Amino acid sequence: MNSLSKITILSGHFGSGKTEIAINLALAERKKFEKTAINDLDIINPYYRSRDVANIFQQHDVELLAPKNRLAAADLPIVSGEIYRVLHDPRYRLIVDAGGDKDGATALGQYYHEWKDLNPELLFVLNGNRPYVSSVDGARYTVEQIEKASRLKITGIINNSNIGADTTMNDIQRGYQLSSRLADELDIPFLYTTISAHLKKEAEDFAKNNQVVFIKRYMKLPWES
Repeated sequence: MNSLSKITILSGHFGSGKTEIAINLALAERKKFEKTAINDLDIINPYYRSRDVANIFQQHDVELLAPKNRLAAADLPIVSGEIYRVLHDPRYRLIVDAGGDKDGATALGQYYHEWKDLNPELLFVLNGNRPYVSSVDGARYTVEQIEKASRLKITGIINNSNIGADTTMNDIQRGYQLSSRLADELDIPFLYTTISAHLKKEAEDFAKNNQVVFIKRYMKLPWES
């Protein structure tokens, strides 16, 4: 990632896992910066939204920018205006959890004039096990649509290929190959592979030769215990 940028935006196709990465990144960045905020801009997915783990952010002194009170649970395209305060406060490190694909990226476009001079990094999270992005052509199309809607360029690619609790190292390695090919074809830096912490032992050999970030799973679907 670009250590000089105060803004990191996580984007990706529906089901990419970008919200998990955004949560983990926000918690990690709070250890290094005076103030860290996460902006929940996901107006598309009613199941996986960073606002749903508000208590975790509160425990770690990470500021959550999201609709408050009854609006927090609303399945409506509502965003918080508090982002303007944070954008212009140099003390803040800001993580943005954007909605999936071009529809979600449209919400980013409204802030273009606010943050264009702040050089935000826009990272594409790729889960090669999801429909429409399981091929280089499909993933490339999604990247192009996100860039068009947000009016920003993708600055890095993250491999987050998984199938939830059933993920194996074969899934991760296939995702790594897909992500690497996409990065080469688009001439965009491939940054790292994210792997759920429960696979740390199985991932030892892979991690020796590749950039890996182990993440904790915070999000669960309503029917999961």
